Parts: sequence; C-alpha cells; structure tokens
Amino acid sequence: MIHPLEPLVVRHTHRLPAPRGAAGQGGVAARQFDAVLMSVGFKLSAELLEHLAALAEETVIDTAVRTLDTVRTMAGDHVRHNTYFIDFPAHVPDTHAFWRQCVVDALGRGVDVTRLGDGAVDLLSLPAYGRYQHTYAEMLAAHRELIATAGDRLTVLHLGGAPEDEVADLYLALAGSSTPLGDAGLLDLAVLAGHCVDGPRPPTIPVRENRAVVNRARIEAGAAPLLDTVTDALRLACALSDGDVTLVQPTRFRSPSRRVRRLLLAGLDAVVSANPAKLADVSAHREAFKRLGERLHAHEYAARWPHAADVFAVARGEKQARSLDSRVEERLAAGDVLGAARLLESAPGRLFRALDRLLRACATDAERDALADAATRLAPEVSGRVLLSVREHLLNRARGSGSRRVFVNRLGRAWATDDSRSPLPEDARVRLMAALDAETSRRLPDPGHLLIDPDVLDVALPLSGRATAAGLGVLPRGSLSPVDGELLRFFVHWKQTKEPTDFDLSALMLDSGHETVGWLSYTALTGVEGEHSGDITDAPDGASEFINLRLGAVRGTYIVPQVNIFSGEGFEEVDESFFGFMLRDGDQLGRPFEPRTVRMKSELRGPGRVALPLVFIRGDDGTWRAKWLHVYLRGTPRRNRVEGNRVSVATLVRGFVERDHLTVRHLTGLMADRAAATTRWDGRSVPDGPVTYIGLERPDGLHPDSCVVTPENLRDLIPG
Repeated sequence: MIHPLEPLVVRHTHRLPAPRGAAGQGGVAARQFDAVLMSVGFKLSAELLEHLAALAEETVIDTAVRTLDTVRTMAGDHVRHNTYFIDFPAHVPDTHAFWRQCVVDALGRGVDVTRLGDGAVDLLSLPAYGRYQHTYAEMLAAHRELIATAGDRLTVLHLGGAPEDEVADLYLALAGSSTPLGDAGLLDLAVLAGHCVDGPRPPTIPVRENRAVVNRARIEAGAAPLLDTVTDALRLACALSDGDVTLVQPTRFRSPSRRVRRLLLAGLDAVVSANPAKLADVSAHREAFKRLGERLHAHEYAARWPHAADVFAVARGEKQARSLDSRVEERLAAGDVLGAARLLESAPGRLFRALDRLLRACATDAERDALADAATRLAPEVSGRVLLSVREHLLNRARGSGSRRVFVNRLGRAWATDDSRSPLPEDARVRLMAALDAETSRRLPDPGHLLIDPDVLDVALPLSGRATAAGLGVLPRGSLSPVDGELLRFFVHWKQTKEPTDFDLSALMLDSGHETVGWLSYTALTGVEGEHSGDITDAPDGASEFINLRLGAVRGTYIVPQVNIFSGEGFEEVDESFFGFMLRDGDQLGRPFEPRTVRMKSELRGPGRVALPLVFIRGDDGTWRAKWLHVYLRGTPRRNRVEGNRVSVATLVRGFVERDHLTVRHLTGLMADRAAATTRWDGRSVPDGPVTYIGLERPDGLHPDSCVVTPENLRDLIPG
C-alpha cells in the first residue's frame, strides 16, 4: 500500500520509505529505474537498489513512477522550459537589432507600433515580442542530447524504514525543531500533524509557530491544545483561520465553533490563572487580541472564565498590565543599566538579545563586568539558537567604522544602512564570546568518531528556517559554496494565476568596489559574459527565462542574479515560481534546461518585487563561490528593471559580503574537542564503525548506527 505522505519524506530526507510488496525478481526494473533517475540527477543507493531488486517487478515500476514525479519536481523538471530564442544560447541577436526586427515584423502585419503618446514604440504591442514563436517540441528538436560528464549532479536516494515510521520520524523532527521552519516547512508540518495527531508527540515543541500548527491539528482531532502563554492562544487562533502564525501579518479571524471558542477561552483562563504576570504579553499584540475577543464572544463567558476575560480587558485598555519592556525602558531612561538587566533576568533570552545595547549604556567597567557575570550565569537558561545568534552578532561587532548593517525581516525583505553604533569594549566582547562558546560546547553531544565533509564547513548555521528557501541544493543565508564549472546558467520559471505576469531574469556584474560593470537582461541580450534567452511577458501556461554565463569571461568580482517583477502578480500570488542555476563544462551540449546539471532550485515566495537568491563571488585565485542571500527588495509596483535597482542591490550585496556568518566550522570545532577521532572525508572510504557524519550528501556504506547530518536536517546541529 502506498503511503500518501511518501513524497514529503523523500523531499525532506532524501530517503525512500521501504516499498512493500510481494517478493520477486525486480532486478532489471530496479536498474532501469536507477538509470532513469540518473538522467534527472538522482541515483539509488546500493542498499535501496538491493531492496528493490528483491521485490516483484510491478512493485518496482509503481515505486519508480511516483518517485520520479517527486524528484523531477524537486529539480524543477516537472514543467516545460521553453526559450524565446529557439537555439539559445547560440545565435542570440543584438538587442537593438532584435527590437528593430520585431518592429519590421509588426509593420508587415499592419500593426500600429506608435501607440504611446510620444511616438515611442511599445515593445509589448509588437506581435513577435514576449511570446514564444515555436513549440516546446520544436525547441527540443533544435538541441542535441546532453553530453554527460562526471561533474553532473547526482543526489543519492537512500533506503528508509517502514513508511509509517518514516512519516512519524519526520513529524517529530519538524515539530520538535529547535529553530523556526520556513513557510513551506510549516505547511508540511501542518499536513504531518494532522496525520500523526494520535501518535507519539515530541518531548518539547520549543518554537511557538510550530506549536500553533500542532495545536490546530489537536483541536481538529478533538484534543485540548498545548498552551503556556497567552500568545500561544493567539497563534492558534491565527492557525485556525489560515492566518500568519508568526503574527507578522494581521489575520482576519473567522468565527469559530462553540467548542473551539470554549477550548481557547479555557486555555487562556488556565494560563493566566497559573501566572497572572503573563497578562503583560497582551500589549505586544493588543489589536489582534481585541479582534479575537470579538470572535470568541468573550463577554458571554466572563463569569465562567474570568482570567480569560482579563486578557481582553487588557487589550481594550480597561485593565493595566505593564509589560517587561516598558519597565526595562523606564530603568534605562533613568540611567539604571544594572536595574534594567536585573528585570531582564526573568526572561534570559531577552537579556541576551539586549546585551549590545546594555553594554553600550554601561558607564563604568564595573557595570560591564557585572553585566557579563549575569549573562554568563544565565547562559544555561537560554536556547541554543539565541546563544549562537548572539555569538554571530558579537563576531560582527569587531568591525570598525564604515561597515554596513544588513537587516532582514522575518518575511525575507532586506535593507542595508551605515553602522552608526559605538564600538563595544573589546575585552567584554571577547569574554562574552568565550562564555557563549563554553555553554554551546557543554550542550553539544559527544560525537564519537567525527567524520566531516570539508565542503560543509562554510555552510551557515540554520538559526532560522526563514533564512532558507524550500527547494533542492539550497543552503541557509550566508553560506558559501564552491562553484565548479565553466558555464553558469540561471533559470527562472513562473506560472501566473489570473492576470498577465512578466518576470524578468537579470544578472548584474559588479567590480571589487561594488560599482556596475555591466548586466544581462531583456534590455541587454548579449555581452562579453554571455547571453539572455529572451523576454517572455505572459505566462498562462508557465514561462521560463535563462541567462548563460562564461565564468572565465566575466568582468568584475560579483555576479548578482535577480528576478524583477515587471508587471502582474507577485511572488506569493502566482501559481508557481522558482529560480535555480546549472553548471556545465564548456563543451557540454544539451537542452537549455537539463535537470542533472541543476545545482540549486529554490522556490520564490517572498514579499517585494525584486528577488535576490544569491551572489557569486570571484576569489583572488580566480575561483568562484556562491554566497546565499534569499532576500527580497520592495521595488516598485511596476516596471522593475536591473538598471533601476543597481545602487540598492550593490549596497545590499556589500553588506552581505562583509558580514561574517556563524558556520558549521564553528560547531565542528567545538565538537572536535571531545571527539574520539576527527576525520575529513576523502569522498571514497568510510570507517567501519558508527560515526557522526556531517556533510553535504550522505555517503553510501555508513554504519547503520551512525548519526548523519546533511543540509536536510542541519537544524539538528543547533543545541536545544
């Protein structure tokens, strides 16, 4: 029997739940399955291939069909990637010559091309512009077969356990994650929570957004929610209304059933009854609580649940409950820094987030020493994610004047500004970093034999799932990864929902001083560096654009791919949109899109009208590396173009390039101090006994009792 959530397991873990069926001679079908998988950049592990070979042929074929659908979607091969210029990247015309030809074609058809008031030609009015001039099949016929090389991507699929066990394990891993999940992760958790609501529960659910998703599943199954703050109830109400459980965006609350109203009010009453001080949390979301109170008809139940009634009285301003923040601000305004710190000791996480400000407000070394003492004493009570976030912050506070601060909100919108803060005292900064490292090291498990893939060391720690887009080969914001290949090809695909939508793929080239060298876009189809595949302006059935770059010919130090929304629906409104890049050897032929050459494919789901997935950086030795951004710029409502956002993009890129992110290297360094042995994996042999393996891909042949950490579960490295 096929488990309906099998695709989720494959996407999140690169494990195929062990197919079940009658024994048989499935070896030939299994090898054929493996060969087809390799054509799209995937491969069966030796153990999985052996398992399939022992099953009946029809079971193997059924497994192959549904697994191929899943992995092709992971790589972006589930859609037809056509190009405007049929034999791209060959024979791409000069931009202005192409435009002139479009005008000539329009005049030949009797089209009035001077529709604009000033007599200029509107490209969008030209019949030959922005629309495919050939079918997908015709485009395929114009290209030769892909020349396979050893450098093509092969993502290994490993054998999983029983389907129900794999689904339950994935649910426990996501629900119990010590770091927030991204939007796609929360959606997957919601599906898993509904399926696993009657099964095992994670020991703790430290992330409040995850708790809201799990609580919704519990309520829909008739169970009581798990609440320990008033904000938990608010997040749950948002989840029940399909709203934003992060509370960043306002939610239009639905009118719940009587049973749900009673569960929410009873939960609020129990929380406040146990700790009336928690009423202070209401003020942070006063308006949302007021709207929720109206939907819950709280006044009707005031006698039964008086403490819940107090929540909404505070929201309406009828009852006072001073927040911790207001009391802290009062102490700071009076110059009582240590008094403010003592108040924050009741919320150690907030104290750590305020350390920079408190240190700058200290008037004497004695005050700074007392603050450092308090932080060191309270470190064991702070989550590992906060410890590491503060450690990264302090790492970047060593920079002097002239540096840039980069801000990225929870939605992924980014901006940069000059850093005007006064420097931190170096002795206090170093002392605090040492204390954070000591506490982090204490929490890390004994790894035994630590086996490390060197390519993972510069991957940024996933301190928030919102710093990573959903997709294949995607790394957290700030990660650095090598780029090996002669040809770099970007692609974007989108499919509009209702109105005509025009996404424009562009690549901006910057020099070492972040000044513009040039760009490729629909306004510059060719250049020294490469070619653009042509502008598509309407995507009712989906559309794709490509940029082909010869890395050896690139002028400058930085390549910044970007997706601009020229018109129509936003990234979160279209039916589908994703970006990615491929790497090829210089003489490697093939179609414009070849899934086995795809190194990264990420979903484009964010605010703003300009997406910046990553930046490519040339080193002093001429080699290239990618630094992952996953950010969005606000842009303008219409007509966003690379020419119009060059300055803002360059400013943001400079801020990201200058910033140091805490990486896997930091944690493996702390773990190595207690490891029985530490080995850098050579890509070939693996130890015979159990290991703690940390790398980009799980190698074949690891001992079954090994602990394996790859980008798919990198969050497991973050101590609780």
